[in-house]
Amino acid sequence: MATIINMPRLSDTMEEGVVASWLKNVGDKVEEGDILAEIETDKATMEFESFHEGTLLHIGVQEGETSPVDTLLAIIGEEGEDISSLLNGGSAPAETKEEAPKATTETKTESAAVAIPEGVQVITMPRLSDTMTEGTVASWLKSVGDSIEEGDILAEIETDKATMEFESFHEGTLLHIGVNEGESAPVDSLLAIIGAAGTDVSSLLEAHKSGALTSADVAAPSKEEAPKVEEKVSEAPKTTAEVTNTNTSGGRIFASPLAKKIAKDKGYNLADIKGSGENGRIVKKDVENFTPFAKVEATATTSTTSTPAAVTNFAIAGEENTSEVKNSQMRKAIAKALGNSKFSAPHFYLNIEVDMDNAMASRKTINAIPDTKISFNDMVVKACAMALKKHPQVNTSWTDNSTLVHSHIHVGVAVAVDEGLVVPVVKHTDALSLTQIGASVRELAGKARNKKITPAEMQGSTFTVSNLGMFGIESFTSIINQPNSAILSVGAIVQKPVVKNGEIVVGNTMKLTLACDHRTVDGAVGAQFLQTLKTYIENPVTMLA
Repeated sequence: MATIINMPRLSDTMEEGVVASWLKNVGDKVEEGDILAEIETDKATMEFESFHEGTLLHIGVQEGETSPVDTLLAIIGEEGEDISSLLNGGSAPAETKEEAPKATTETKTESAAVAIPEGVQVITMPRLSDTMTEGTVASWLKSVGDSIEEGDILAEIETDKATMEFESFHEGTLLHIGVNEGESAPVDSLLAIIGAAGTDVSSLLEAHKSGALTSADVAAPSKEEAPKVEEKVSEAPKTTAEVTNTNTSGGRIFASPLAKKIAKDKGYNLADIKGSGENGRIVKKDVENFTPFAKVEATATTSTTSTPAAVTNFAIAGEENTSEVKNSQMRKAIAKALGNSKFSAPHFYLNIEVDMDNAMASRKTINAIPDTKISFNDMVVKACAMALKKHPQVNTSWTDNSTLVHSHIHVGVAVAVDEGLVVPVVKHTDALSLTQIGASVRELAGKARNKKITPAEMQGSTFTVSNLGMFGIESFTSIINQPNSAILSVGAIVQKPVVKNGEIVVGNTMKLTLACDHRTVDGAVGAQFLQTLKTYIENPVTMLA
């Protein structure tokens, strides 16, 4: 019997997921434990394992598409099994009835609402990340009337994570484009229609315009979009042709469709731009970072006096340009979380300066041991864990009805990634040695930057450390990573004159700033925590006991 596989919930905050890639195709045999697909969340790209065996009969979410949690992702069953009733919602679970057809573009039967022509495939806007609610078509690589082979790249779609190539899982002729280049559309709305050449899909488009093509068939965009799309499609080849595609020597210039579009919008000649992609291919960043040559016009005027004096006026020929960059889903999630924290928790800040001479000497001694490597950040994380044991009021979380005092100590370490900021968590930090903390932080940071970190590895922190010292920042303030009650900002180690034993000498100091939630941490409590933290860092031997 066929089994419906739904989009999994890979974190407690995940609402939707993006299929980064399918590792199985329709018709492939699937064993229990096989990896079906890689699914991108707002934090990481994770492998999705099958808990069933059989044949992959249907894929409901194409690569690059986004789909809500618990909607139809795939169907596994016996080879040749009839799944038309599942695709039409006949016997699917209640939570998938309204979603199954929208993720299913392969049905060749008539739905109850609209008759879909034989062999016609309705392609919907994919959900490419767990937080994606809409996608933007950066560029179409095919035009209406073009022949499509399975595996051809139809378009480049911009998600909340990246601009991704959208591959066709069907073959035929591109009969209709539902979203123009540069336009955005909700996930699961009509993106394109593929079928046999000459197939009349006017009834399908009319049903879409009239609203008869409901979510039971495909999630349709607004009624007025279809005619605009038809008109825009005829202009697509001209748009491509208008961008210079050859250099001065007549050779072909290789550029991504998105780079061509941006170059056209900015009025740039692709021949003037140097590509950084494979084989010199021009990509988006090359166009965005390109600075056109400024034209300088000089006008000389000659004096009427006997002494000729040329006065040259220079007019700089430049252009003003403001580009609009869509906010990624990760950036939206960060904005929402930090905005909620900043505007709901009453922040106050405490500063302290730490003598780092002993810490520097101790680190040098420890790192001299073979196969041992710790950083100053590891020492700070360890010191925070030990200080939290002495000041449990800082290791708390606020709720509307109570304050949660945690007996466990899980320190989150902020890590910058290309798309924003993530906070891997070192569990039971107080029980780990300096070398264990260092190894754990390096492993988690590597996973975060490679988008391989799991949601479980980013949950459960009771305190957070944010370090910008490696960038030369001497001091800064951070926004509390809720539900924590505090976050420590770590600055750079600076060499400066200090007073020791009544004498001015050269010393090494580091500034720490503690941001506290005043609902749970009072000023005196925060100050006492910082004093204890200072003692541990200035005397690293106390952390080895």
